[in-house]
This record gives sequence, C-alpha cells and structure tokens, in this order.
Amino acid sequence: MNHQSYYKNVRRVLIIVLVLNIAVALSKMVYGWFTNSLSMVSDGFHSLFDGTSNVIGIIGIMIASRPPDKIHPYGHEKFETFASLGIAFLLFITCFEILQSAVLRLYNPQTPDITLVSFLIMGITILINIIVSQYERNQGKRLGSSILIADSIHTRSDVYVSIAVIIGFIAIQMGFTIVDPIIAIIIAILIAKMGVEIIKSSSNVLMDSAPLDENTIRDIVLSVPKVKESHKIRSRGLPSHIYVDLHVTPKSCYSVSEAHKIAHDVENKLKSSIPGIEDVVVHMDPCDD
Repeated sequence: MNHQSYYKNVRRVLIIVLVLNIAVALSKMVYGWFTNSLSMVSDGFHSLFDGTSNVIGIIGIMIASRPPDKIHPYGHEKFETFASLGIAFLLFITCFEILQSAVLRLYNPQTPDITLVSFLIMGITILINIIVSQYERNQGKRLGSSILIADSIHTRSDVYVSIAVIIGFIAIQMGFTIVDPIIAIIIAILIAKMGVEIIKSSSNVLMDSAPLDENTIRDIVLSVPKVKESHKIRSRGLPSHIYVDLHVTPKSCYSVSEAHKIAHDVENKLKSSIPGIEDVVVHMDPCDD
C-alpha cells in the first residue's frame, strides 16, 4: 500500500469513528444532565474526548502524509505518533475535571434520577463502543497505524467505564447514592491509565525502539543466495513505515556490480517478506577470501 492510500484509509476510519463517538457522547451527556447522574455525565465526557482524539488523529494524519523534504528527508510519519501524545494529554485533562466534580459531589450529595431509559441508553452505547473499538483495532492492525491502535484502546476503555456506570446505577437504586461520585472517581482513574498506556506506546516509536525482531530479519537475509552472514541489524519507525539498516557478508568475493546486486536482492527480499518496510540500507562487508 502506498503512502497516499495508507493515509486516506486511516483518515476514513477516524472520520467514521468520530461520528459514532460524538453520537454516543451526546446521548450520555444530555440524559445524564437531565437525570442529575454525575457518573453518566463523566462517561459522556469520556466519550466526547474519544471524538476529540479522533480530530487530533485526523490533523496528525494530514501532517504525517506530507512528502519528505530537505529538512525532513525521512518524511513526517512520526507526527502520527506525536499526535497520539495529544490524545493522552486530553485524557489527563478530562481526568482532572471529573475528579474535581466527584469531590464536590462527595461534599454535596445529590440523588440521580435513574430510570429504565438510563440503563437502555448505557446498554446501547456499550454495544456501539464494542463494535467501534474492534473495528478501529482491526483496521489499525491491518494498516499498521499506531494512532488507530492507540485510539482503539481509548475507545475500548469507554466500554469498561460504561459498565462501571451501570453498576453504579444498580447501587443507587439500592439506596447507596454515594456510589455515583465514587464511580466517577474510578472512571477518572481508568482514563488516566489509558493515557499512560498511550504515552508508553508512543514513546517506543519516538525513542526508535526496534519494531522488528533482529533474528527474524537475519533469517530472511540469510535466505538470499550468495549471502553468508548478516550483523549490526537495526530497525526503527512505525509498523507501517519501518526503516532497516544492516551489514551483509557475502559468501565469496564479488565485483562491485555483483555486490550491488546482492544488496538490492536483500532489500527486495525484506520488503516482500515484511509488510511495512519503507527503506533498507545494506552495508556490504569485505569477503572472507
């Protein structure tokens, strides 16, 4: 898949998820506000920031899709990962706002008006979130997109949060009104946890952690005819845009043109064997003869 097709597909997925997240968020927030349910409003804000993260992702993808230039010879792909950090930042802001509201509710208790409609709305939104999260995760894996995978984690957290809200509804029906702000605090903690997970995932790419196993690369390279050994193997980048550099020792002494052909064979073999490899730099070592 070429760059433009990749970014077009990622952007399309983010737009679809954005529309669904906004619909889910508004249903929770509006009904939660009318019924005075802090946990439901908090869950609605969480869903709303799912939509905000989609917007950040769309902007990030637009910048990441820019072609290489003199200042950025490797392209702008890492901006996709950088945008993921923006999603984490928004999660932490949401966490703070929910905690603040929960503490105020603890000091000023109020009884939410929980009805059958409350359970129905939460049940429908849980089903939508499960479908959206799985769809986004599958597309992220298929396309090798870090931002889709990070956003699917964010969306999946909404499912657990909504389940916690339903448990809170049951407790409130039993007369335990204090459960509402407690559930909101639990939601805030879950949101913060999602933010930390996204930061960890994004930092692996930004710190150039190896996306490929060294032995896997070596096995592929050694399957190329006339290659005796390979070492100093390194890889970095996004799963969809991987850069590899390595040293290759030929089985015999070859002319410059023959060695050049072997290097091209190694590059082509790696690219055909591992989807997502963008570029391969091969350093030909002197022969042992």
